[in-house]
Amino acid sequence: MQESFLYYIERSIRVHWERPALSDYKGATHTFQDVAYHIARFHVLFQAGGIRRGDKIALCSRNQANWGIAFWAILTYGAVAVPILHEFKADNIRHILQHAGSRILFAGSPIWEELQQEKIPSVETVFKMEDYTILYNTNSFIAHAYAHWDEQYNQLYPHPLNPESVHYELDRPDQLALINYTSGTTSSSKGVMLTYRSLWSNLKYALDKMGYHPGERLVSILTMAHMYGLAFELIYPFANGTHIYFISKTPAPKVIQEIFSTIRPNLIVAVPLIIEKIIKHRVLPQLKKFHIRLYLKIPYLKQKVKASIRDQIINAFGGQFKLIAIGGAAMNYEVEKFLSSVRFPYTVGYGMTECGPAITYDDWHTFKAGSCGKAVDRMEIRIHSSDPEHIVGEIFVRGANVMKGYYQNCRATQEVIDSDGWLHTGDLGIIDQEGYLFIKGRSKNMILGPSGQNIYPEEIEDRLNALPYVSESLVIEKEGKLVALVYPDYEQLRQHKINAEQLKNLMDNNRKLLNHMLPQYSQVARLKIRETEFEKTPKRSIKRYLYQSQ
Repeated sequence: MQESFLYYIERSIRVHWERPALSDYKGATHTFQDVAYHIARFHVLFQAGGIRRGDKIALCSRNQANWGIAFWAILTYGAVAVPILHEFKADNIRHILQHAGSRILFAGSPIWEELQQEKIPSVETVFKMEDYTILYNTNSFIAHAYAHWDEQYNQLYPHPLNPESVHYELDRPDQLALINYTSGTTSSSKGVMLTYRSLWSNLKYALDKMGYHPGERLVSILTMAHMYGLAFELIYPFANGTHIYFISKTPAPKVIQEIFSTIRPNLIVAVPLIIEKIIKHRVLPQLKKFHIRLYLKIPYLKQKVKASIRDQIINAFGGQFKLIAIGGAAMNYEVEKFLSSVRFPYTVGYGMTECGPAITYDDWHTFKAGSCGKAVDRMEIRIHSSDPEHIVGEIFVRGANVMKGYYQNCRATQEVIDSDGWLHTGDLGIIDQEGYLFIKGRSKNMILGPSGQNIYPEEIEDRLNALPYVSESLVIEKEGKLVALVYPDYEQLRQHKINAEQLKNLMDNNRKLLNHMLPQYSQVARLKIRETEFEKTPKRSIKRYLYQSQ
């Protein structure tokens, strides 16, 4: 059989037929056989309903096993999946549905209640994600097929499905697989067109390099509507025979321990925010205790203490995982330095939706702290700089993972992909002699200092976020001066009974500590406290453009 993306999916279903595939945490479990059955049923319905290969089918709900099943039904049929973040506002969801020309929508009940069907004329049928019942329909063929679903299925499949009866039409490398809309941090949503070539290349790299085995467990925390979660918490584990547990929303750090201690996952994929909160709240405060600081000064005891701390963190994540793969944003410098010092099994990757998403990665045994790994297979990296090892420049990438372009937006495509096929990422970095990439910030976020110095707000925020009672921050320029917007850790403030006046003094001290660590030209003139969290993109990056005028 020809090797292709769908070849790996078909093979996984056949080989892992009786194994558990998709589970809702504290809910139902579906085996690979169950998934194959539901796929076959949807193929019958799509065909009878006049859905063609290449038609757009959207998915918009919280993470759940039915989301994964619907996704596989769409791709194995040859339709184009359009994942939409369920946290988008109703008007944004409507815009995406219409822009993509989606004929079918799989929607969570709360999502559909907010949409106005008269404003999404392209959508003919809406399935309720929770149980696949029809919420809305104008397609008479689907209505008839749905009413006779069992009868039509039994005609095509008179005998129970078995591994040998699973056959999907193989994909072509340049065939469109999905359109992933990202809100971005500086502009409105654009539809990233990802072909099967990109999905195959990302999957092949994971199968070759991530080293997980059939029957192992993964907890899906990240949203399936973003490529990082979709690629490494659904596509790769499903193709590898891993048992995926879905939780409906990103849990608070205190909830993670309960979930992980119950499931005891072997693979953990996360964004830095989750790891940083656990380390900052539960581990770093312990290191400030007098006796711990004393022990860390004695060589023999120092190793014992570090080993004990490492074990505590591993146990907080269930104690069975081989590695935590971190991506989606930069790691906090202080947290990463600590994790590296105790030889914690983690690695940081770098990617973007436009690359489906992987650009760099590295095995944790050889990973360089502070970097985000080396170029993944079938990808090249170039720094647009006269001295890429020492002078920061924009990161250009090229290779099999790169998108086809932005859907119905040739101008935007030409702005980011040049005539030689290099994708201009908009990120800034340097690359060392061994090929390790170090991210320095976003080119669009760079602030020009008073004497022409380049100021990268992400580097200031990274230091600020490590200071006491800071949950997250954003540095902006206002009237020629740097202002830090800070969302404090209100949970810790309540625990320690810190009032508003004390908080103000604490944050003023933080500003002084921060400036002590920074050169004169990048010091923060003012710190402004926020009462609400920053609005974020699907990959949990702050939408900077919303706060530039504050």
